[in-house]
Amino acid sequence: MKRTILALTVAALTLTSCGSKKKIAELEAKNKEIQDQLNTATVKLNSCLAEKKVMTARIDDLKESNSELIKSKDNFATLSTKGAETIEKSLESLKEKDLKISRLQDALTRKDSVTLALVTSIKRAVGVDDPDIEVNVEKGVVYISIADKLLFKSGRYEVTDKAKVVLGKVAAIVKDKADFECMVEGHTDNVPIKNPVLQDNWDLSVKRATSVVRVLQEDYNIAPERLIAAGRGEYVPLEANTTAEGRARNRRTRIIILPKIGQFYEMIEKEMKNQSK
Repeated sequence: MKRTILALTVAALTLTSCGSKKKIAELEAKNKEIQDQLNTATVKLNSCLAEKKVMTARIDDLKESNSELIKSKDNFATLSTKGAETIEKSLESLKEKDLKISRLQDALTRKDSVTLALVTSIKRAVGVDDPDIEVNVEKGVVYISIADKLLFKSGRYEVTDKAKVVLGKVAAIVKDKADFECMVEGHTDNVPIKNPVLQDNWDLSVKRATSVVRVLQEDYNIAPERLIAAGRGEYVPLEANTTAEGRARNRRTRIIILPKIGQFYEMIEKEMKNQSK
């Protein structure tokens, strides 16, 4: 009986031991499978973390680039606005300049018209066919050139009675143009003078100019503030002084009828004001 019980006990223990080993083997296999899965997941996690780091850096770069683009866009918009304003101001300035030029041209045209009318009046008054009297316009100024022999005797500066007739015609034109001044300019040749009163041709040219000015003032009542006396001596010749004909042309008196500078600018200003209305 005892032997039987012992045998049964041994058999039971043997069966129990075999079942445990099988169970352990199954658990170890399961554990290995789980460990493999864990390792695979760890590798994938590390890969994902690395990719995340790269993507985060890329996102930061893109954010910075986007911020710079926004700034560039704003700057470009600002520059475009300023550029447009500058162009607009430049166009306005050009329009103003064009308008001023147009108004100035209108004023100059008016002045030229007045000058042309003045030349016509003078030529009609003094006679255009007289070879000893020349009337011309230079740079908008009217010049009346009278030969020496019509006004003075040789080496003298007293105006002759015949000359006063010519000067009377000129005086009538000057008196009619209150907005103009009259400058009398004496010219001589280069032959030295012999006169105890006069030092040289400078003196002679100035004395001749003042003599004509006195005739215009005293005989024809032209206001003295409108008259100018000037002497150029022998230094602005029309021709060379090497011939008698050349010296005769150089001995002359020029009467210059010119607009008063202040009134000319007033004319321009008035024209501009009229155009701006």
